[in-house]
Amino acid sequence: MDQPSGRSFMQVLCEKYSPENFPYRRGPGMGVHVPATPQGSPMKDRLNLPSVLVLNSCGITCAGDENEIAAFCAHVSELDLSDNKLEDWHEVSKIVSNVPHLEFLNLSSNPLSLSVLERRCAGSFAGVRKLVLNNSKASWETVHTILQELPDLEELFLCLNDYETVSCSPVCCQSLKLLHITDNNLQDWTEIRKLGIMFPSLDTLILANNNLTTIEESEDSLARLFPNLRSINLHKSGLHCWEDIDKLNSFPKLEEVKLLGIPLLQSYTTEERRKLLIARLPSIVKLNGSIVADGEREDSERFFIRYYMEFPEEEVPFRYHELVTKYGKLEPLAVVDLRPQSSVKVEVHFQDKVEEMSIRLDQTVAELKKHLKTVVQLSTSNMLLFYLDQEAPFGPEELKYSSRALHSYGIRDGDKIYVEPRMK
Repeated sequence: MDQPSGRSFMQVLCEKYSPENFPYRRGPGMGVHVPATPQGSPMKDRLNLPSVLVLNSCGITCAGDENEIAAFCAHVSELDLSDNKLEDWHEVSKIVSNVPHLEFLNLSSNPLSLSVLERRCAGSFAGVRKLVLNNSKASWETVHTILQELPDLEELFLCLNDYETVSCSPVCCQSLKLLHITDNNLQDWTEIRKLGIMFPSLDTLILANNNLTTIEESEDSLARLFPNLRSINLHKSGLHCWEDIDKLNSFPKLEEVKLLGIPLLQSYTTEERRKLLIARLPSIVKLNGSIVADGEREDSERFFIRYYMEFPEEEVPFRYHELVTKYGKLEPLAVVDLRPQSSVKVEVHFQDKVEEMSIRLDQTVAELKKHLKTVVQLSTSNMLLFYLDQEAPFGPEELKYSSRALHSYGIRDGDKIYVEPRMK
């Protein structure tokens, strides 16, 4: 069989990890010194290979010499081959089958949809625990073959693969704990429920950037579909109904939820979104990446009661009645205007005259004098002002700093301003 054209895995490996490009360093975690291969090998002296190999975007199309892969990669545990030109699963199998301790494999953005994955090839992946197939356009048939041959697979990444539907595997994958299937086009809940059937042990389901519009499932059925689900990410999905949020309570072990960017929440403030979600999801301990403390939960649940207390009975959610049972009927919070007072009414005394006036507190003493000039018939330069706080024990205070704002004196309604001519 003709060797595929292009750069081989071994060729790239030798170039990147040559002593000139990747000097040998002593110390734990700094790499493993691998002796030179037998006479006749194209590699010179030695290579210094770490246990984590990153060979992304290197134009790799084929494996190269399998004996050399076996000689140099016996200790490798993680391999990143993303964004290369691998289109034949047989070439991938030649690489992986010679890396016996491989646990993590990233094949993202390789055109592997151009070939069929046979079960004997997939068997070489048997030890892999984390597999990344993002933007590989891997078919569901390929995924099913992988699931049948990887008994210890724990994490699977299937993002950006243009999935509109999910095809059920003929066998369940009991080992899978995390499924990352973001940025596809899974809109119908009937497709998502197939994931629960295929992966009954799923702990984490990341569905962000799918246009899922609703969760059409009974509470009992949801509990059976995802009995072990602890975390779900529904960022930027199409959910637009509070009933869909309530259904998340049906997952018996759910404790972490991510729900940013959904249509349902667009009309609410940031504070309202978080508090209403926390109140509706009593079992979650983390929302949108932030821990929900006990104090925040109580505040949110009390907020929920007050939020819905004026709604018509037919629009009040069932959760409202549960929380009223817990806290009782709450009084509405008093509305307190904390904005500073902008004007006050004071008595202006000049000689024997008293006039009630409204004055702005944002003006300065100099501006007040100008305002009073026509009232008391004195020039501003010939005017002295004194302020008497109705509760002050020390008598009037002269307003002698022309640029000082009136609000800094604490003037209130009912206080008095005395105007006197300056003595010459």
